[in-house]
Amino acid sequence: MQPTDESLMERALDEARAALAHDDVPVGALVLDPGGIIVAARHNERELTSDPTAHAEILALKDAAEKAGTWRLDDHTLVVTLEPCVMCAGAAQQARIGRVVFGAMDMKAGALGSMYNVGADARFPHEFDVTMRVREQKCAALLTDFFASRR
Repeated sequence: MQPTDESLMERALDEARAALAHDDVPVGALVLDPGGIIVAARHNERELTSDPTAHAEILALKDAAEKAGTWRLDDHTLVVTLEPCVMCAGAAQQARIGRVVFGAMDMKAGALGSMYNVGADARFPHEFDVTMRVREQKCAALLTDFFASRR
């Protein structure tokens, strides 16, 4: 039985919470293979590694490509708790990802529907399906609580 987008987002939220242990913004990402098996699960590690590219999506895509033995992640699915930024949406596009599922919209930096829509831009050599706002309130609340604790 294939997991639902909602159950996968719950798993991504668990991964996002792991980022709190090292004071990173709580964003979690999963990559599923074409059979629906989770092949990568990561969270933000920018603070942990002092790497500006250590977003959950980038790390998960790298892990998935390593497991697949190719950079082409055709028919794979990326599940992430926050709408990917331009860098991460671009990485998904470059990986030829089949589908992206995300939770909270990012009205300041989102690149899959808020500010831009990299996944549906025909000017790029690859387009992919996007499912938005899965468990949006839970995903947004985790981020809101994180940033409120810093004020």
